[in-house]
Amino acid sequence: MWAEIITKTFFLFAVIDPLGSVPVYLEATKQLDENLQKKVAIRASVIAFFILLFFIVVGQVILEGMEVTLDAFQISGGVILFLFALTMIFGEGKPESEKLMIQDYRHVTIFPVAIPSIASPGAIMAVVLLTDNHTFGLQQQLITSLLVMLVVGVTMSILLMAKYVQRLIGTYGITVISKVMGLILAAYAVQSILSGLKDFFVVLE
Repeated sequence: MWAEIITKTFFLFAVIDPLGSVPVYLEATKQLDENLQKKVAIRASVIAFFILLFFIVVGQVILEGMEVTLDAFQISGGVILFLFALTMIFGEGKPESEKLMIQDYRHVTIFPVAIPSIASPGAIMAVVLLTDNHTFGLQQQLITSLLVMLVVGVTMSILLMAKYVQRLIGTYGITVISKVMGLILAAYAVQSILSGLKDFFVVLE
């Protein structure tokens, strides 16, 4: 039980990557005063949590409505997470790529701070995988939802201290940590693909 909770927590930290959001947040709010910067950090975190919660509740309903099987979902979800992980490892990195998305500094709370910096496509896919009705019971899904809240809460705290965090770790340090998070995410993605393939071939037999 506790091992599963710890594993899920590390996985959510890897896919949400709180430290990777720091440079994006600082760039997005550099033209705002300190009070507005704090409001952006809080509002963006709250919005991101409710986006992820929405997909926890509705994501599987949508997939089942499209008659997507669990095996297909595990394999496709794993592939998407793996590709997302590759962009974290070999690409410019989460901070740089998302900083380039900023076009209007007056409306940065939702885009790019809440989406895609905190509630990224990878994070959305991850929470849907972690709350699959065919694999996890209601109690496990509630625990996962609370863990998502915890990780987003930690992300908000880090954003509120973003300037100090960047001074302490540095931009290169944040990039390195993001790439390590990408490696963890890639490992989970491959495991999801292998599990989906294994179950698919068992069904065929």
